[in-house]
Amino acid sequence: MTTALVTGGNRGLGLETGRQLAAAGLDVVLTARSADAAEAAAADLGVRAEQLDVSDPDSVTGCAQRLQDAGIQVDVLVNNAGIYPTPPLLRVDEATMRAAFEVHVLGVWRTCRAFVPGMRERGWGRVVNVSTGYTTESPPGGGAYGFSKTAMNILTRIMAREAGPGVLVNAVDPGWVATRMGGPNAPLKVEEGADTVVWLATLPDDGPTDGFWLERRRLAW
Repeated sequence: MTTALVTGGNRGLGLETGRQLAAAGLDVVLTARSADAAEAAAADLGVRAEQLDVSDPDSVTGCAQRLQDAGIQVDVLVNNAGIYPTPPLLRVDEATMRAAFEVHVLGVWRTCRAFVPGMRERGWGRVVNVSTGYTTESPPGGGAYGFSKTAMNILTRIMAREAGPGVLVNAVDPGWVATRMGGPNAPLKVEEGADTVVWLATLPDDGPTDGFWLERRRLAW
């Protein structure tokens, strides 16, 4: 059985991604910064819950160790955890900028460092990094949010090269989705936003890697 771990899985896009992956027959590990939030969300889906704060190195290694001790190997990693600091770069304070990079860049690096080596050793895996709108012609706005998500895209490309044969690593722009972060006026339902995330998480063996995707279309980046 293929096991997928979703970060930031207690609500919104992460929760819907976990729901769709479970419906597709994967074993799902739903994680959140709060153990109680993870437990509540996972109970609704009938999947495993784990406390995982990607900004805390000990939390990442602790989660990986608990799964290892339970005999669970992570085959699919969905890096969905995110925060939304949008002050312009010339006005944002250092603490806010650091927080954005802790979650969107170092957090993704930490989870990849914890789980991708096992995928590489087994010769199979999928990594999906949930990013934001970006193309070579249109860099993102959003201050620290857009800056750190763009750095995540570069990390995705490097990780795709290091992950080894059989491990497909991609980034995705889910679009403007009606979640707590996206707001009630967003045009996409959460089910629609999760579609390309789940598609990338369940790619066939001849599927693409080192890509940036929107609505299952590869974008230049």
